[in-house]
Amino acid sequence: MTTTAPVAPKSAAKPRIRPGDRWFSATALFAGSMILVTLAAVAVFLIVQSLPALFATSETASILPANFWDYVWPLVFGTVWAAFLALLMAVPLSLLVALFITHFAPRRLAQGLGYVVDLLAAVPSVVFGLWGILVLAPAVQPAYAWVSDNLGFIPLFAGDVSATGRTIFTAAIVLAVMVVPIITAICREIFLQTPVLHEEAALALGATRWEMIRMAVLPFGRSGIVSASMLGLGRALGETMAVAMVLSVSGGVTFRLFTSDNPNTIAANIALSFPEAYGLNINVLIATGLVLFVVTFAVNALARWIVNRRKDFSGAN
Repeated sequence: MTTTAPVAPKSAAKPRIRPGDRWFSATALFAGSMILVTLAAVAVFLIVQSLPALFATSETASILPANFWDYVWPLVFGTVWAAFLALLMAVPLSLLVALFITHFAPRRLAQGLGYVVDLLAAVPSVVFGLWGILVLAPAVQPAYAWVSDNLGFIPLFAGDVSATGRTIFTAAIVLAVMVVPIITAICREIFLQTPVLHEEAALALGATRWEMIRMAVLPFGRSGIVSASMLGLGRALGETMAVAMVLSVSGGVTFRLFTSDNPNTIAANIALSFPEAYGLNINVLIATGLVLFVVTFAVNALARWIVNRRKDFSGAN
């Protein structure tokens, strides 16, 4: 009786990589690498051009009051303060609009509103600036006066009200209108991805529509809401023309919202000062751009950290 030796299983053949797949992979890798290369190139340019300004004084650069840090600190404050006020108004409004489009509006109305929101994101910032100067500022000035007369004991509303309405709060309103379409569009897509089973389970247990949104939709989209808010914040931090056109600048650091004493922002200051800058003053303005670059990078890194903490969330926990 003869026995046959067991036959070793054949190893699975490696899949053949087609030329098209190889070309597509190389192209995608090149495109992704170019983002890092561009970011590194911008950072190197800003650092090299900013080094002479970091140690400059008023004797070497006429634009400086004493030194660079005394010059840039009010600009950083104005940039962060205006962006914070804009985000404080834009995020709740964006969430409400996104929830209305995804869970309350009829289908035809929701589609139309979605198109309008997407179109608002494409409006040039100059148009928003003109709207802020010609329409918004004169319209809100009486409201500023009323709030100051009745709530002037609150430090934010104290002081003499600006006669033109071109205050830091008006600039923040314009910024909020500009970032609302961005935040709304992202939140809308996030809310549409909520598992239907989770929504139906909440409704089947007797929850109202708002309770279903609070228990199923908002927790599921929390990381997306944070990402959308940080993207809008990045837009508000770097906005130039709309703020430069609307804001009446006096310099300094102040929290008052309705007075004519308003801090400037980094981007608007660069746009307004660069045409007349010369010598070391140009390096000073570039150095302020480096500070804005660092602030924006830190904001995006913080947002990425928050999103990564929630990346395993599925909506069931």
